[in-house]
Amino acid sequence: MLSSYSSSTSTKPLLGDTIGENLQRAVDRWPDRTVLVDVAAGKSYTYAEFGALSDALALALLADGVKVGDRVGIWSPNCAEWMITQYATAKIGAMLVNINPAYRTHELDFVLHQAGISVLVSARSFKASNYAAMITQVRDRCTALRRIVYIGGDFDEMLAAGATLDRTRLDQIQLGADQPINIQYTSGTTGFPKGATLSHHNILNNGYFVGEGCRYTEQDVICVAVPLYHCFGMVMGNLAATSHGACVVYPSPGFDPEATLAAVTDYRCTSLYGVPTMFIAELALPNVADYDLSSLRTGIMAGSPCPVEVMKRVIAEFGMSEVTICYGMTETSPVSTQTAVDDGIEERTSTVGRTHPHLESKVIDPGTGLTVPRGTPGELCTRGYSVMLGYWEQPDKTAESIDSARWMHTGDLAVMTEAGYLNITGRIKDLVIRGGENVYPREVEEFLYQHPDIVDAQVIGVPDARYGEELMAWIRMRDGAPPLTAQDVRDFCDGRLAHYKIPRYVHVVDEFPMTVTGKVRKAQMREESVGLLGLQSVAATTTA
Repeated sequence: MLSSYSSSTSTKPLLGDTIGENLQRAVDRWPDRTVLVDVAAGKSYTYAEFGALSDALALALLADGVKVGDRVGIWSPNCAEWMITQYATAKIGAMLVNINPAYRTHELDFVLHQAGISVLVSARSFKASNYAAMITQVRDRCTALRRIVYIGGDFDEMLAAGATLDRTRLDQIQLGADQPINIQYTSGTTGFPKGATLSHHNILNNGYFVGEGCRYTEQDVICVAVPLYHCFGMVMGNLAATSHGACVVYPSPGFDPEATLAAVTDYRCTSLYGVPTMFIAELALPNVADYDLSSLRTGIMAGSPCPVEVMKRVIAEFGMSEVTICYGMTETSPVSTQTAVDDGIEERTSTVGRTHPHLESKVIDPGTGLTVPRGTPGELCTRGYSVMLGYWEQPDKTAESIDSARWMHTGDLAVMTEAGYLNITGRIKDLVIRGGENVYPREVEEFLYQHPDIVDAQVIGVPDARYGEELMAWIRMRDGAPPLTAQDVRDFCDGRLAHYKIPRYVHVVDEFPMTVTGKVRKAQMREESVGLLGLQSVAATTTA
C-alpha cells in the first residue's frame, strides 16, 4: 500500500528573483497594461505608473532613514496605497508587518512592540474604527515607533518627495531572495500572536505558482475581495498578478458582496477570490441575477473549510468553470495544496487538491511521527520553499512547529487518497477558523481572565452556517457574581479585541467536563454545545 507521502514537480522552475526584480521585469514587458484598480478611490495604474509610484515611496522611506531589515507596519483596509507600500518596502529590503484592520488597542500594542515597528503606514479611520485615536493611545509606550504616515496627506507627500530623488539609489541596495521581507501575525496558542516571517523566495514563488494553477496570463483580471493584510490578498492576489502581468481589482476597502459583483461586471474580471462566507453572501443577494458575471473563468475559494454545495453553486451559477480550492497556512506562504482546473468535479469540490509544485506533503501518525498508509487519517505536514523562516524572535515556538528535517507540522488532520488528493478532516491544534480568520481560543481565554467576575474561561468553536465556525465561551463566575450574558461579554471585549475574536455564545457553568488527569474535555464541550444551541444540521455540512 502506498504511504501518505507526495512530492510535486513542475515544468516551471522556482523563481530566484526578489520581489522588486520580478516587478521590474513585468514593468518592462507590459508597461501599458493596467496592474491595479482601486474602485472605491477611483484610482487605476498601469505597470509603468505603479513601478514609478513604488520606486518613489521606496526612495522616500530610504531618505527617512529606513534600512534593510527595519520593520514597516501597515494598518489599513484594502486600497492602492497598501499595494504600493508592499512593493516599495520589498525594493529596499524593509520588512512589511501586516496589521489586521480589525485589531484594537490590545492587539496593536502587542504587535508594535513585538515586531519593533519603526514606521507605521496607517489609514486614519475605517467604518467604526478610529485608527488614529488608537495609535495615540498606545504610541507613547512604543519606543521603537518614530514615524506615523497616514494614508492621504502624509503618504501623498512622501510619494511626491520620493519622485524627485535619484532612482539609482535603489540599484545600490544589495538584496537576496532568501532575506525576510514580511511578518504576518497569526493567533498564538499561548495567548499572544506569533509573527510568521516570510522571505521574497517564500511569497513570490507561492504567488507565482498559485497563478500558474489558475492559468493566469497578462489577459487576466483578478477581483480581490479578500483582505490584503492576509496572504490570500497580498500573495495569492497581488503577487500572483504581477508575476503574470495580470491586473488586480479591489472592489471595496472591506468586503461588500454587491460591490464585489459590480466590480466583476464593470471590469470584466476573469477571476474571483473569497472565503466561503463571501461566496455565500454573494450567492444570497436578491439581485444576483442582475450582474453580468460572464467574464468569470476561474477563482479561488480558501481560508476555511469549503462546503461542497457552495463550490458546486459557484461553478454553476457564477460560471467559474475553473475555480480552484487552495489549502495552506500563513506559515507556508500560504498555499500547500490546490485543486487543478482539469480535475474531475468530485475532486475539485470535495478535496483541497494535491501537493503544490516544488513542495512535499505527508500525513503522519501524531504519536509516532511515522508516515501512515494512504486512506489513513493523521497530521498533515508540508516541506519545501514555502515554509516560513520562523516566528519573529520566537525560536522556541518555531521549533514546536518546524522539525529538524524542516517539515512544517500544520496541526490539521488529513487523509490522502490513493490518487494523492487531500481531505482536511479536523484539527489537532486548538484552533477555530471563523470566516477565514484563525482564532486560538487561548488568546481569547487569557483576555477574558481580565474580567473581575470571571474565575475561569474555556473557549471553543461551534458550527455556523455563515462563518463555518463561531466562538463560544464557557465561563465560571466568582462566588456571588451574577451570571454574565453574551452581551455582557461582548461589551467587555468591544474596542479592545478584534470583533472576530469576541464570543458569540456564552454558557455559564459551575464546572467544566474534565478528564481523569484533570484536563478540560473541549471535545465534549463542543458536542454538548451543538445540542444546547440546536446546531445539529449545521454540524452535518460536508466540506473539503
